[in-house]
Amino acid sequence: MEQKSGINTWFKVPCAVYVCRALSEVEPPRPAQSVLTNPTKPNGMNLAKLDKQIPGSVLAQIPAVIKLFKIDTPLKLAHFLAQCAHESNNFTAVVENLNYSADGLKKTFPKYFPATSNLCDTYARKPEAIACRVYASRMGNGDEASKDGWKYRGRGYIQLTGKDNFKAFNKFVDDDVLAGPDLVATKYPLVSAAWFFFNRKVVYQGKSMSLVDLCNQGAEPLLTAVTKAVNGGTNGLLDRTKYFNRFYPLLKEQKPV
Repeated sequence: MEQKSGINTWFKVPCAVYVCRALSEVEPPRPAQSVLTNPTKPNGMNLAKLDKQIPGSVLAQIPAVIKLFKIDTPLKLAHFLAQCAHESNNFTAVVENLNYSADGLKKTFPKYFPATSNLCDTYARKPEAIACRVYASRMGNGDEASKDGWKYRGRGYIQLTGKDNFKAFNKFVDDDVLAGPDLVATKYPLVSAAWFFFNRKVVYQGKSMSLVDLCNQGAEPLLTAVTKAVNGGTNGLLDRTKYFNRFYPLLKEQKPV
């Protein structure tokens, strides 16, 4: 996803400055495999309320995500799920869609497909060629001919993108996702997204924190800040807000004693 590819750039918003660092710089401890397969029960959040709001396969993974990545409050989880829901078209897309028309290329990737060139017509509706061009020679990828841009295109609910990020995530899981990047889409779509949230470092109101901790600073007014940290802009902000306002009231309802 283009907006998240600027790993070493700054984003400024009111009351917040985002420092987007390579995700390989900071990692949570590598978990025992048993933590992923036998997650403990979450505390204080009524996850049953999310039934029918998100797919059961996603719901089943949330306790492990809560434990591993400290996404352990209603605010944190609501922000996290809202971003995932938008980025993945309500948890249905786990691989980046690069099937752009000529006009889509001009609008989405103007740096790589200038409106005055004929490149748009040459690359239109050729997802592999598009990925190889727009992701070439950055994020640890080789040049366009290496086809790393296609191999390490976005996967998972937050679209983990680029060889460097796959290499960093590879240190966290037992499977070799560097050799088999499709595993991020098929086996680790939610875990990779939570890993991204845990590692993304921001500075908010003068304080350095993870994106996970930023999510705990407030409700709907903070959505712009969280979205900028995830997306690099505010694309889809209204849709992200819709999901947050759906999830947060449900999550903050405590379980009966």
